[in-house]
Formats: sequence, structure tokens, C-alpha cells
Amino acid sequence: MLHTYFAAKDGAEAGLPLGLSASAFVIQLVTFIFVFLLLKKFAFTPITKVLEKRRQTIDDGVRLGRKLEKEKENLDKEVAKVVREARHEADKIIAAGHKDARQSIREAEKTAQAKADRILADAEERIHEESVHARQSLEKDLIGLVSEATDAIVGEKVDAKKDAELVKKAMKGQKA
Repeated sequence: MLHTYFAAKDGAEAGLPLGLSASAFVIQLVTFIFVFLLLKKFAFTPITKVLEKRRQTIDDGVRLGRKLEKEKENLDKEVAKVVREARHEADKIIAAGHKDARQSIREAEKTAQAKADRILADAEERIHEESVHARQSLEKDLIGLVSEATDAIVGEKVDAKKDAELVKKAMKGQKA
């Protein structure tokens, strides 16, 4: 209202076109500066502070994101390194296991071969002992048969010593 009053009064007096008045302009300028200062103190400054705080938070978030991304890359590299080392170690363990298994198989084969050799040697020794025992038993039986045959042929009983000598001569004659 004041504005209209001053504008009508000054514009009419000054005779400015469109009803402009210098005093109204000054009053409007003072009012604008006063409103601007009020807005600056009570609105723009807090809004600017909130916006600056928000910008700072966003910048901190971006910096933190970049930092976390770098840490993630470093951790990925570290994980890959640990996995490679673990695989290498696992390969070593597997190779050692294969080597130990081959060594165990060789030792088992050697042990089995030695056992088979002992069994074979024992069997050969038993066969030899049994053949000696069978030969001795056969000789006794043969001596008895020759003694009976001599007794039947000669008609008299020959003593055991003479009988043994005759049997041995007869056996040597058969072998030769």
C-alpha cells in the first residue's frame, strides 16, 4: 500500500513515464536489502550450512567408497595370493602323498617277495627233508624185503649185519 501510495505520488509529480518514482524505487531498494539481509541471516546461512554439510557428507562417502574399493582390490589380491599358496601347498601335499604311497607299495612288494621267498625256501627244505625221510623209510622197507627174499631163496636166516651189506650192494648195483 505504501508502495502504491509513494509510486503514485512520486510518479505523478516527477512526471516519469509508466508511473515510476525515485522515492518508491529507494524505498523498494531499502526493503529489498532489508529482506535480503533477513533472509541471508535466517534462511540462506542455515541452508548454506546444511548444503555444505550435505556436500561434505557426500564427499566423505565418495572418499570412503574409493578407499573401500582400494581395500577391496588389495584384499582380492591378498585372497588370490593366499589361494595360490594354498593350491601350491595342496599340490605339494598330494605329491608327497603319492610319493609316500609309491614307497609304501614298494616296501609292501619287497616284504611280500621276501615272505614268498621264505615260504618257498621253507617248502623246499620240507620237501628235501621229506624226500630224505622217504628214502630212509624206503631203504628200511627194501632191507626187510631183501631179507625176506634172501631167506626164501637161501633157506636160512641171515643176520642183520650181513643182510644190510647185501642190500647196500644190491642198491649200488641198481644205481650204477
